Amino acid sequence: QRARVVLREIAKDPARTLVVFDPRVSETAEIADVHVRLRPGTDAWALAALLAIILDENLAHEDWLAAHVDNFDALRPLFTRVAIARYCDWCGVPEMQLRELARRLSGANSVAWYEDLGVQMNRHSTLVSYLQRLISCLCGHFGRPGTHYVFKGLGNIGAGREEGRTPVTGARIIAGLTPCNVIPEEVLTDHPDHYRAMIIESANPVHSLPDSPAWREAMAALECSVVIDVAMTESAREAHYVLPATTQYEKAEATFFNFEFPDNYFHVRKPLFTAPPGPLDEAEIHARLATALGGIPEGVEAELNAALSAGRSEFRDFVFAKLAAEPGLMAVAPALLYRTLGKTLPPGMQNAAVLWAISHQHAMANRDSVEAAGISGAGMDLGDNLFDALVAANSGLVMSKEDWSDVWKRLPDGKVTVAMQEMLEVAATLNDEVPPEVDEEYPFLLSAGERRTYTANTIMRNPDWRKKDYEGALFIHPEDARRLNLGDGSTARVSSQRGSLNLVVEMTERMMPGHISMPNGMGLDYPTEAGNTKAVGGSPNELTWSSYADEFVGTPWHKTVPVRIEAVE
Repeated sequence: QRARVVLREIAKDPARTLVVFDPRVSETAEIADVHVRLRPGTDAWALAALLAIILDENLAHEDWLAAHVDNFDALRPLFTRVAIARYCDWCGVPEMQLRELARRLSGANSVAWYEDLGVQMNRHSTLVSYLQRLISCLCGHFGRPGTHYVFKGLGNIGAGREEGRTPVTGARIIAGLTPCNVIPEEVLTDHPDHYRAMIIESANPVHSLPDSPAWREAMAALECSVVIDVAMTESAREAHYVLPATTQYEKAEATFFNFEFPDNYFHVRKPLFTAPPGPLDEAEIHARLATALGGIPEGVEAELNAALSAGRSEFRDFVFAKLAAEPGLMAVAPALLYRTLGKTLPPGMQNAAVLWAISHQHAMANRDSVEAAGISGAGMDLGDNLFDALVAANSGLVMSKEDWSDVWKRLPDGKVTVAMQEMLEVAATLNDEVPPEVDEEYPFLLSAGERRTYTANTIMRNPDWRKKDYEGALFIHPEDARRLNLGDGSTARVSSQRGSLNLVVEMTERMMPGHISMPNGMGLDYPTEAGNTKAVGGSPNELTWSSYADEFVGTPWHKTVPVRIEAVE
């Protein structure tokens, strides 16, 4: 939160150290105390070397490990065999820099790591997440102030468990989510269980997910496709049906990405404007679809309204009894709450009714922390009172207060489980796997979709909002640009094995030689005053492809896409 302000405060504080791993001299790296400028895509080797150094120099907090970590000894042989000097050479990082960092991490009172898209959409992304958590545990930086924690949000946005496999590719379905990379392949096949229909809501996969050409082909092959959105997006133009929705300023909205600790907040944002005629809230669209499809049994809505007229407690008792007797109603419970309880809420807040059930689940599971936040109520009244407080709060609400001991209660047997066999098997291959390299045909590594000051995913379609970098320039090191006869403002043709784009060039020493980047959120069509449409900049996913992804969860490797560059006359 407030990233620019917080990072500058850390950078200016002599008692704190800001460390950045990044191939690029980013705005954050520029103010860091330590910039580990590793080669693109080599994060796993750098972290494995750092972990090995901690063991090599006996910097691990052995007493803490013995008390709080389950079976770390199973990992020791693997990481004591790491060829530290060779890993550092592969990463282009001085070994002494990592050794000095290891000593800082071990000796610091507290350490917290933050990972973002640079490693989440890169080689060995899942392994990198695992390795950084191992380093935190080695140095005792978990479960105490200033270190890592296990948050407790209002709703469970993903249990993190595997829930089967997709029918065609056999990709893991985790927390109910299918990897975006495999969806076109799940459509474009004659497999008897292939995907035949799709509802796309507030998303633009034809533009924003890997392999745009494959997505266009998949959309054309679907038997039925529906897009629910506020704009006529690239995906909407490929759909059979487009259902216009109200904007986020015209309805109650909330985000479940609330990860604060020990005081956790939740904000139900109130509508600022009245919606124009025509568009509907998504909740209304869902309720109408569920009704038309026969998903809501006849008479059940009337029963709920009758119970509600008797009072909230009578409604609550009836709802939970009804769901216990007919568990199939859980699938349409949000629509039922919207159509019944929602009508009793303040104007514009009807679709917040779904939070009523979530509030009860949270209150039943976390009574102590909810009461510590100042919410009271006997029995199930606590859930009702939490819901009422959330809906009434204008600027968010502290919905739970905890202390650090609560973190340990969320772990099996109160210990961190570190010996994950699949992760260890992949880590063992790093000794023999050559880090990302280029070849004669594709001699550059492209970061396809860099976040910049004036990018906003695809939320802002009008290109005129950008005050600088209007075209979404290709960032390239001056040495590479001159060798290719490119200069600032010239045009380069960037080609991958999937496609090609023409991009405006900007030379910058922030990039390493051989490493280039283009921003996300570009290449969107927008109407001109003349009545036609134009696209400004290039869409990164014309260059990416689906199979180039993490082996565990299918996250695309957008940060190291092999490409070639040619000057355009």
